[in-house]
Amino acid sequence: MNIVIAPDSFKDSLSAQAVAQAIASGLQEVWPDAELRICPMADGGEGTIESVLEACHGQLRQARVSGPLGQPVEAHWGWLADNRTAIIEMATASGLQLLETVQRDARVTTTYGTGELIAQALDAGARRVILAIGGSATNDAGSGMLTALGARFLDACDEPLPPGGLALAQLARVDLTGLDPRLAEVRFEIAADVDNPLCGPQGASHIFGPQKGATPEQVLALDAALGHFADHCAAVLERDLRDSPGSGAAGGMGFAAKAFLGASFRAGVEVVAELTGLERALQGADLVITGEGRFDAQTLRGKTPLGVARFAGRQGVPVVVLAGTLGEGYEQLYQQGISAAFALVDGPMTLEHACRYAAGLLHDRARDLAMFWQLAAQRRR
Repeated sequence: MNIVIAPDSFKDSLSAQAVAQAIASGLQEVWPDAELRICPMADGGEGTIESVLEACHGQLRQARVSGPLGQPVEAHWGWLADNRTAIIEMATASGLQLLETVQRDARVTTTYGTGELIAQALDAGARRVILAIGGSATNDAGSGMLTALGARFLDACDEPLPPGGLALAQLARVDLTGLDPRLAEVRFEIAADVDNPLCGPQGASHIFGPQKGATPEQVLALDAALGHFADHCAAVLERDLRDSPGSGAAGGMGFAAKAFLGASFRAGVEVVAELTGLERALQGADLVITGEGRFDAQTLRGKTPLGVARFAGRQGVPVVVLAGTLGEGYEQLYQQGISAAFALVDGPMTLEHACRYAAGLLHDRARDLAMFWQLAAQRRR
């Protein structure tokens, strides 16, 4: 048996590498001689750096930067020296995970720390920067990131705007004279799993603002502020990208990266698959096992199991999902190349218990899957 193990992380429980190792240990109980190829995966959100560095033997670099509310935070980014590629996970500098629920305020949170990480990558000599922009706490259309890189956003008195998306309503002038010239020499790629525009009912403020602390009234104000920002950017850049797919990702970080950094937009799972060599690992495989913490209809929006299934489908390899839970609508994935899906829990238990013992549960479900597969193979003979 040749088996590819390509899961995402289980949030608040296990890294993708740890998930893969637990699955491998269960399979080895039944198939001690099987060839197991481990490809830890991610979709552009939290855990992207760890997945890539595990597979590519890259370097994890630490940085003290400004957090989403301006407070100092310990962030990190990945460095692949061989091809001078930096992997920047926005969530480590500007993410929701850095704030308590009561601290979330989409009006004032800033992407400045993400810009500081990009500056560090430029200092290291990066020629390619991959921006994994899932999990942000921000709604400032990337203006904080651009400020950290030398741009200035000024009000009617020619004073710098305060941080946050709501302040963009007071924008009177965009000054790019100080923007770091090294940015023009770098290829930027956005790794994300959403394609929302910047403004409107499907835009950054309406769709993602509430989870970042915005009330209905604040959502309307933020959406108007981002539209005002886009008006000024269009006048300076002589092109308007507010409706470009993905511009609304990460509170508008997608817009800033496309408009000012010339970034291309790719599904996060495709970027990670390229770096980890998933397609190569699938050659000659008999089975793929993937997974994530919650497998449901949201997986259709570009999350890891769907991406893995698409790669596997090109080579005719069946795909099985092992997930923490199976949520509403997961059956829809059976039409997208998923052969079967199984939940880890084997009885009533709390989420805390399931997270704590996820490795053992993964081991057991992988062992059970291997035993069933072996039985089915024997009956076919």
